[in-house]
Amino acid sequence: MKLPFSLFLAFKYLKPKRTFISTVTVISMLGVTIGVAVLIVVLSVMTGFDEVWRDKILGFNAHISVVQQGGIVRDPAMVLEKAAQVEGVKGVAPSLEGLVLIQIDDRVHTPILKGVDPEYEKNVSRVPGSMVAGEFAVEDDQIVVGSDLANRLDIWVGDKLTVYSPKSFIAEDEIRLPEELTVAGVFHVGMYEYDVGFAFTSLETARSLYDVDRGVHSVQVMLDDPMMAAVAARNIHETLGMGFYPKTWMEMHSQIFAALHVEKNMMFFLLAFVALVAAFSITNTLITLTVQKTREIGLLKSLGFGNGGITGIFFWMGLIQGLVGNALGVGLAMLVLKYRNELLMFMSSEFNLELLPPELYQLSKLPAHTTGSDVLIVCSLVMVFCTLAGLVPAMRAAKMEPVDALRYE
Repeated sequence: MKLPFSLFLAFKYLKPKRTFISTVTVISMLGVTIGVAVLIVVLSVMTGFDEVWRDKILGFNAHISVVQQGGIVRDPAMVLEKAAQVEGVKGVAPSLEGLVLIQIDDRVHTPILKGVDPEYEKNVSRVPGSMVAGEFAVEDDQIVVGSDLANRLDIWVGDKLTVYSPKSFIAEDEIRLPEELTVAGVFHVGMYEYDVGFAFTSLETARSLYDVDRGVHSVQVMLDDPMMAAVAARNIHETLGMGFYPKTWMEMHSQIFAALHVEKNMMFFLLAFVALVAAFSITNTLITLTVQKTREIGLLKSLGFGNGGITGIFFWMGLIQGLVGNALGVGLAMLVLKYRNELLMFMSSEFNLELLPPELYQLSKLPAHTTGSDVLIVCSLVMVFCTLAGLVPAMRAAKMEPVDALRYE
């Protein structure tokens, strides 16, 4: 297959030789390679964090929370029965929750205490299956606490806690005594926010603390497919009728996922300038090449080679450098992502850097997930940069007159 003459010349000019221009060309392509690799690695890590947070949130919380106007679901048995019949629902459970003050000796903490039914709760939460000590038992004035909460209060299974309701501090006409609860178990779900900020007890104990005579605050619903939460919520609302308001996990945790999305977009925007700088280096290389090849361009134009052909040479050069840089960048990114945790451990040990604090992220490994769409977006953007990088030198070469080009020969 015969190559177009402009493409043939582009390959010829890019062929490595021991000249200054070939060295600069290699450096320019390495810049593109690094830019592509950095973009793909960062986007993959951000996507990995997004998925880890989503999995942990969905593992601890139900996919839909059904509340009733007035703040109390007055007939939870009816709501549980009807919600369980909606297509796609895997489990339902009643819930009472609110802030409490827990005290043991001189140590105090204010977690969210959830009143649950243990038979229902195992269908909507993985907490019952995440026990590291004791058991998930909440009857007879028992309480189950998170591992980080246990460490903070220096408590373990069998210890007794004094639990105060917020109503104890605002009631003016009566004295509300605190509840004394015994630690029956300690759970660990691997997310600091939940392991330090939540505890579980029985519905009866929660009703006493929150001054609820009957009913629950909400009914928690677990789905077969959490991505179908919006559809299921609409079906539940139609089934239960007016006065009931199902809230999906996307709505309840919208701020977290919005923040992750904004961070990912901002990182992409900022790091795209790395690729843009590489594209400018390509422009600089091609401009230098037009000066070096002035005589050859003049000869080509005097032999009838048109402006379009001359322009095509530099567009092909920018395109080829972009393709090579993209290919090498994707390969480098895959290599870095494959050994990311080894690199993380090396940097932590050699430079004494705590890049992934376990008390904050509760992660032993750096998450990453490379999606085809991210790779496609990065490669397309870099290709556009590199192709346009040849625009200025192409216009300069095309405007060159044969007489001027050959004058100093």
